Amino acid sequence: MSKIELLYEELGQALWLDYIDRNLVTRGGLEELVAEGLRGVTSNPTIFHQAITGGTDYDDAIRDLIQADPAMDAETLYQWLVIRDVQEAADILRPIYDVSGGADGFVSLEVSPHLAYDADGTIAAARHLWQAVDRPNLMIKVPATVPGLPAVETLLGQGINVNVTLLFSLARYEAVADVFRRGVAASPRPGRLASVASFFVSRIDTKVDAVLDEMGGAQARALRGRIGMATAKVVYRRFRDTLAGEAGEGLARLGARPQRPLWASTGTKDPAYGDVRYVEGLMGTHTVTTVPPATLDAFLDHGEPRPSLETAVGRALQDLEILGELGVDLAAITQQLEQEGVKKFAASHDAVLAALDGKRLGAAADYVAGRWAKAQDFLGSQR
Repeated sequence: MSKIELLYEELGQALWLDYIDRNLVTRGGLEELVAEGLRGVTSNPTIFHQAITGGTDYDDAIRDLIQADPAMDAETLYQWLVIRDVQEAADILRPIYDVSGGADGFVSLEVSPHLAYDADGTIAAARHLWQAVDRPNLMIKVPATVPGLPAVETLLGQGINVNVTLLFSLARYEAVADVFRRGVAASPRPGRLASVASFFVSRIDTKVDAVLDEMGGAQARALRGRIGMATAKVVYRRFRDTLAGEAGEGLARLGARPQRPLWASTGTKDPAYGDVRYVEGLMGTHTVTTVPPATLDAFLDHGEPRPSLETAVGRALQDLEILGELGVDLAAITQQLEQEGVKKFAASHDAVLAALDGKRLGAAADYVAGRWAKAQDFLGSQR
């Protein structure tokens, strides 16, 4: 049994890959990971920017699309490329989806980050992607901004799977959990609906550690690298309490599954920390962890599956209390992280469109040149 399978079978946590590209889905890499126990794939604009601009894997597809429609703009081209990757990944993961009864086997695709503060625009874009991909094991990623919350509720109510992303605080998680329950209650098929609440862990430590370093002192140094996982453990405790309470019973009556916490941003940013720190520190039942390729490799090499989410919760609460006593405004930091997350994804989205525009113009010029050359050959043959 692989470590990924052990994580799921003995600890109840699904491991997803936080990466997708054309090479992975067409050359057997994703099938190999699924055979080892991988249960899903997540993506974001930064990942697609890296994938599309990092080599020549997409050049043939770009050329074919431009030949079919020389007037195609960069945004449409981007959607065609991304949708194709997501469809192929979803097809590879479909057996996991079927065997699990719709609990796993998902691929996540994000609406444009420029819609993060536009509920109506998010709903329209999500519907478009849902229909275009046309796979039951798709999850639409929607940022957990205040305007994003009603969009999440509406989409769930319409039977669309949602990955609620860019979560950084307990308060926002509770708001997401509330809209999830309302959305599920309005869904025509609550038993087939799936959702995760994606909590970004290492980014919290990166931001808080910088504040602690400026403060100095023994107490501040002792909290370095602890606040991200401390917050995640508090979120998980609230999830478990809710699952065992009236809200969980309400979901059970509807035949609906719970909205699992998903631990994202699990790659270690600080070289002083171990490379599997956030994977090993956040293992527990009814959860998902999504990992970038380098972190997956590290986990497979020397990671150790062990229950950890429900250990040292008292210490986590104490860490958060001491942070407040030191005068660190965690709520302000998490709000800043949300804003920065939206801006970062928007910048990646714009960067990939700019790169595609260059490739699009080049492909269009080649196409026109080729047509002109053929025309000249034809005219020459008529002389």
